Amino acid sequence: MPCGSGNGSGSGNGRCRARAGAAGRRGLWRPFALSPAFPGSPHTAPPLIPANVRRIGAVPVRLRCDHHGQRPADHPGRPGRFLTRGGPPDPERQQEKQEQMRVTHEAPLAPLTTLGIGGPAAALIELYDPADFPEFVALAGTFPGEAVCLGEGSNVLVGDAGCDSAVLRMNTKGVRMAGSTADGRVLVEVQAGHPLADLVDATVAEGLTGMEMLVGIPGTAGATPVQNVGAYGQETADTLVEVTAWDWTLRRKVTMDAAACGLGHRTSVFKRSRRWTVLSLVFALRRSELSAPVTYRTVAAALDVPVGSRVPLDEVARAVLTVRKSKGMVLGCSGTDDRSVGSVFLSPEISPAQADDLRARRAPVNRFPDGSIRVSASWLIRQAGFELRRPIVTGVRISSLHYTLVAEEGASAAAFTRAIDIVFQEVLRRTGVRLTSEVDFL
Repeated sequence: MPCGSGNGSGSGNGRCRARAGAAGRRGLWRPFALSPAFPGSPHTAPPLIPANVRRIGAVPVRLRCDHHGQRPADHPGRPGRFLTRGGPPDPERQQEKQEQMRVTHEAPLAPLTTLGIGGPAAALIELYDPADFPEFVALAGTFPGEAVCLGEGSNVLVGDAGCDSAVLRMNTKGVRMAGSTADGRVLVEVQAGHPLADLVDATVAEGLTGMEMLVGIPGTAGATPVQNVGAYGQETADTLVEVTAWDWTLRRKVTMDAAACGLGHRTSVFKRSRRWTVLSLVFALRRSELSAPVTYRTVAAALDVPVGSRVPLDEVARAVLTVRKSKGMVLGCSGTDDRSVGSVFLSPEISPAQADDLRARRAPVNRFPDGSIRVSASWLIRQAGFELRRPIVTGVRISSLHYTLVAEEGASAAAFTRAIDIVFQEVLRRTGVRLTSEVDFL
């Protein structure tokens, strides 16, 4: 059960009623409390939590900032947070701890996703304190099926009937500098629920290169290894050192190095299995005033520099954000296209012969870090005759800015799934290339 939901999110299916696709702040020391049943629910918050699960550890987790274990929390330009153990709780902290882990029965999931589609979860469990994860494990066992993990819901399509299993929303936050490697790279540790956009902004402000091209991608840090999130020449595999995860088979916490994560083009062992839930990650970034080489023509054009140039980190971040906004790929930048999961389809892998044929047709064909040769899915959709704003099925159309699918009033998971299939079939018929959806179905 990988966690997170970025431009690629891990979310196991659990035992769902219907599966689409087959038809920080300080002082976060709060234990969970059962919330009332959601209005309209036939339940009235039944006593699902075993007695031993009600107890939260006596020692709270205290958040403070640190920089390489040396600088104080308020050091300018040092946004990292450092999780450490605090002393005995005082009454004020105990009161704060009352809302740490929340449980809501029959909770609608649609508002928690960027598509705004789907039915309810039997229970939604919101986790804020990493130390409370064992309590979630115990609670999840009281529901049928395997638990499902949800980050920001930016790459998820929830089935219309919802899900019978427990859904974990990972809201753990915190970033800290965790030393350095032998070759001088800075180690950055981040909690799985930390927003990816905030992490990227922090590393750019800190003068660390390795993530600047990922600016504007929604979702959580925990989603990055699941999908091997990447954009404009950078991807998670470039900088990931290790992942700490809960292993549902071994029933314990494990640490996995980058090689064990099996990172490929928008995939990983977490994407292919529900065995693990990502809890925290460590990245290795280099100190530099300049970005990685700009390898994409659109970004280079926005900067008015030659391809291959290196420019100040903040400048390349602004340029990438401008390019993403022009395509409607930044949440909140388009009032008409915001119900989106970004790219619905992966850039498909093609053979050398196909690559030669498509290059002759001026298709954007690129070789990726995993050695594969791929062509732009957006280009294929356009070549298949789809136009911007074109309705596909009721409630689903092509975006007005980019060749991807967006939802509108009246959309359903079943309709969105039909739209995916219609685009797939037409692209295959017109171009001979098979698309693959990168949406996580819950």
